[in-house]
Amino acid sequence: MQQPTIFTFGALQRYRDQWQGEATTIIQFETFLHTHANAFERGNTAAHFTGSCWLVSADGAQVLLMHHRKLDKWLQPGGHADGDTDLMRVALREAQEETGVSDLHVEGDIFDLDRHRIPARAHEPEHWHYDVRYVVRARGDGRFAINEESHALAWRAVVEVATDASFDASLRRMAHKWLARDCGRV
Repeated sequence: MQQPTIFTFGALQRYRDQWQGEATTIIQFETFLHTHANAFERGNTAAHFTGSCWLVSADGAQVLLMHHRKLDKWLQPGGHADGDTDLMRVALREAQEETGVSDLHVEGDIFDLDRHRIPARAHEPEHWHYDVRYVVRARGDGRFAINEESHALAWRAVVEVATDASFDASLRRMAHKWLARDCGRV
């Protein structure tokens, strides 16, 4: 049985070493991790950690995006930690639940960090998501199934996501990071 990969300052340090231009974001994540005992709980109504993924096709040329039902925009799969401090596991679980794609594999360490506001809805106040993102690769045929959390799912060329200004800025940032890795070919 694999030991949980607990989200730690060490993981943030490795991310800092790779993405030196993101110091401000990393400091925000470190401060939040250090100052909130319930940082991984949705019950923290001011802010909480979430885990999501950059879900790429087997060849790395495409990314699977979901048109999020509640937020009404194209995003990567992801969701709440709900107490789980292994955000890599959270990202993988959310990828499986939200896309139905089988034979998924997490690659590497933290791929991206994004702190963003979630608007108030019904009984939920406006709050911050501290989203920790991992690369997840679909090793099979990439067939997906839409569930109640999305209006649609679609495989999109990473190059298209990087250059299309209609996509969320964080999606474009991840696309640029991925392309800098030579479309994921190692």
